[in-house]
Amino acid sequence: MRFLLLTFALVGLFALPDFGPPRSRASSQSQRASAPLTVTAVNRLKIARAGETIELTAKDLASLAEKDLNKLHVRDSSGNEVLSQSVDTDYDDYHKPDTLIFQADFAPGETKTFTVTAGSKREYKKDDFRAYGRFVRERFDDFAWENDRIAHRTYGKALVTWKGEPLTSSAIDIWSKRTSKLVINDWYMVDNYHSDSGDGVDAYSAGPTRGCGASGIWANNQLYIPTNFVDSRVLTNGPIRVMFELVYDPFDANGVKVSQVLRVSLDAGSQLNHFQTTYRADAPLAVAIGLKKVKDEQRDVSGERGWVTIWQPMEKNLGMQGLAVVLNSDDVEKLAEDPRNNLIVLKPRTTPSVSYWAGFAWDRAGRITSFEAWKKYVDEFSERLRSPIELTLK
Repeated sequence: MRFLLLTFALVGLFALPDFGPPRSRASSQSQRASAPLTVTAVNRLKIARAGETIELTAKDLASLAEKDLNKLHVRDSSGNEVLSQSVDTDYDDYHKPDTLIFQADFAPGETKTFTVTAGSKREYKKDDFRAYGRFVRERFDDFAWENDRIAHRTYGKALVTWKGEPLTSSAIDIWSKRTSKLVINDWYMVDNYHSDSGDGVDAYSAGPTRGCGASGIWANNQLYIPTNFVDSRVLTNGPIRVMFELVYDPFDANGVKVSQVLRVSLDAGSQLNHFQTTYRADAPLAVAIGLKKVKDEQRDVSGERGWVTIWQPMEKNLGMQGLAVVLNSDDVEKLAEDPRNNLIVLKPRTTPSVSYWAGFAWDRAGRITSFEAWKKYVDEFSERLRSPIELTLK
């Protein structure tokens, strides 16, 4: 099984002979650029797909003759503009966007058509944003991010030496929210997020565990992990997707020096983050992905469909939450555990760059309120990854 975000069936572009009066080259290019790009999107699955993210690369959009992707506009079949976002996936020197994304809902087996045209630069309103993240220097180097469903944070180097409550950890922490509003800035401003004032609460103690999907190196039946991140960079920041990278100092893994860069991407409407982590070392490595252990938790696994789900009680009697990892099952060596974590150990590789999805759901948010509902969500998420929306560009 191989996971791809999207597949593209490209239809050739044919230029009609010019039988009209002579025109300047600039005039000809202008008329060609005004022609819209038609995008036909097909859901081959027999399940509904809400908030499916569609990606178009700069190469896919080249026929529009507009190099600034911030000036491209997407419309549905009724002519209504669809919220879109330009994304810089390679973090080049100019921080130039190279991908255009937008979202759409699909009924089972549904086909939809969109058009992309060039125009003036897109402008957003605050209410458009459903994904956001930032480096929080004032809170001892946190990096926090969220969408309209979930929120997380992880810890930077200043927290290691903070005399108030020092913590050495590269865990993925959970902020449980039950509102579609973006809350990160408000919660940090008020500095009272350990109490639920109606929007949610920070009641998850990630501590030195892997929390919700952080990884490490498995060697000699032991987990080796980096400490707090030392650098961060934001690649894109809403309104649909937040994506950033974290850099960690090299660490020792059973005598092997290892460095790590983690890329995290979270789209609006999703309960799961996309984690892409790259470890570098001079020897083959076995990466392990972890979910924090909790007393009285339930666990289920589908090796065939590539997921591990957990349903566990929240601290302070604040309900239940589900955690999950979704990945390519061909990469999995075994399941393991240590005193703090449930672990998925991947097959050793010489260039261990791994891609997987991890996230959570809180029953008090009201969308997913049982273990069965959580397993259904995760299983359908896995199915969507294995059968991406099919696109034809014309």
